[in-house]
Amino acid sequence: MKKTLLAIAALAATSGAFAQSSVTLYGVVDASIENVKGDKGVTRVSSDNLATSRLGFKGSEDLGGGLRANFALETAVKSDTGANGGGTARFFDRAAWVGLQGGFGELRLGRIDSSIGALAGDTKILGAQAYDDFKIAKTRAGDSYRRVDNAITYLLPTFLPGLTAQLQYSTAVGTAAATGTELSGVDAGKAYGLNIKYAAGPFFAGVGYLSAKDETASIPATATAVGNVGSKGNATLAYVGYDFGVLKLTGYYDTESQVTGADRLSLAGIRVGVPITENFSLQASLSQASNVGFAPSNSDHDDATIASIKAVYNLSKRTSVYGLATNVNNESLANLNVSGVALTTLGKSSRGIAFGVAHAF
Repeated sequence: MKKTLLAIAALAATSGAFAQSSVTLYGVVDASIENVKGDKGVTRVSSDNLATSRLGFKGSEDLGGGLRANFALETAVKSDTGANGGGTARFFDRAAWVGLQGGFGELRLGRIDSSIGALAGDTKILGAQAYDDFKIAKTRAGDSYRRVDNAITYLLPTFLPGLTAQLQYSTAVGTAAATGTELSGVDAGKAYGLNIKYAAGPFFAGVGYLSAKDETASIPATATAVGNVGSKGNATLAYVGYDFGVLKLTGYYDTESQVTGADRLSLAGIRVGVPITENFSLQASLSQASNVGFAPSNSDHDDATIASIKAVYNLSKRTSVYGLATNVNNESLANLNVSGVALTTLGKSSRGIAFGVAHAF
């Protein structure tokens, strides 16, 4: 009897220890059939058009006294090929951080969403997938600084319901933005930023700022301008919206510096979401990307108009089927493209259509 009581006590103690910590395995698998027109038409099975396919682990441990330890490890997975979405130089390319949370807020250390990338990547409001304008226009928020390495991120405590804010600094250790490869003696990639978001009932708004010592990170390979590695660049992103019930209206604006001698890149747009039924929704957006051609300062004809339509039908809480259509109308000195399909001819339009399925687990 005594041994039985001791065994029960030991089991209860062990169960209590496990109850204080948890680890969750989660992910998304997204695949679609798409037809994209660039220099030539391409039809293929593609990944990540509605949401990035991923595999992740996240956990939290109650340390007592109101203190918790949190972590996240997340890698992108290409559903069309099975390859790691982050390339050969990375594995946990989407997130790799550990942190402490308490009454003071939360401090996170490691690779994480940048201050502006966290805003652009929020698909409930904006979006940074292949058919979204933030990705197509190669903004820092949607492309080169979607995430940052070696980051110190501080999430402030909630002083007002619905209000969240964070401060961030990336030591970067001279890492190349695209691959994470360390570049000895180079400051490129060092960055600092902040963001503030507010949501109260149907109203929502947010603003983010980034300053980085990596002017060339956002320059496409086709650009003729030459920047200075390590020179300062900055970007500001803001959005505001209201959910009227019958439709959700969002306006947004992004502005950022480019290489020396080029005008500031900007992206201004409006997005309308309409819930047709409980499970079926439509979304349309129209935006203007200005100064995308890295042409000399004060030049004209390097803008692009981006129009998109998204239809999503939820088969369940975890599985959706969708259709996407995006058209890019380039001016004579611009060549933005959809879904990364090459468009080397300046002034030529690009468009993409995709039908797919996404499952979250």
